[in-house]
Amino acid sequence: MTEPDASDFAEMALALHEEPDVEQTLERVVGYARQATVCDDAGLILQHGQGRLETAVASDPRVRKADELQTELAEGPCFQAIQGQISTLVDDTATDPRWPEWGPRAAELGLRSVLSVRLHTAHTTLGALNLYGGRPGMFDDDDVDVAEIFGRHASIALASAREEDGLRQAIGARHLIGLAQGILMERYGLDADRAFAVLRRYSRHTNTKLRSVAERVIATGRLPDEP
Repeated sequence: MTEPDASDFAEMALALHEEPDVEQTLERVVGYARQATVCDDAGLILQHGQGRLETAVASDPRVRKADELQTELAEGPCFQAIQGQISTLVDDTATDPRWPEWGPRAAELGLRSVLSVRLHTAHTTLGALNLYGGRPGMFDDDDVDVAEIFGRHASIALASAREEDGLRQAIGARHLIGLAQGILMERYGLDADRAFAVLRRYSRHTNTKLRSVAERVIATGRLPDEP
């Protein structure tokens, strides 16, 4: 395909920022990655707390398997890209000596070429974008340059989507808690502070999230353990 130019990347960046939530942003990242590069398939791995990795999106079941194998075996180009903070190119998974367990198993899945690009902001590693090819030597230095440019756009969009999604959830939870407070105030003649204290105490005693307690109160008009 024709190598994308600045206007193509600008359109991709705009479309990524217009996605309504994290999940759809992730799906769009993988879709655009396949358009922007010569890869056959793509997957996206997210890094969570304490370095835990999770396959978030995969364009094909074999890609999900290959990505999951990296997390199971704790080796592979994704780990190199994230931990070494450098894009990692694999010409042939069947013969690359860097990952003696993961490489042959990826080759068995029909994934012979890999390009892993770290997704990050100035202070946080978000994960990695993994591009796969069905034949050896599928990616070159130009593909690395294109993938890295796309990765920067994707990182910004993903970080923004996470922040907005977290804000929406926080606002939604606060609204639900306020509704539950109102129900308890009316039912038991409590003021706002005491109604909130009842919700929080029940949340702690039952090891239930405050939002879940509020949802139950709204649905039933009472605390969950009230007869």
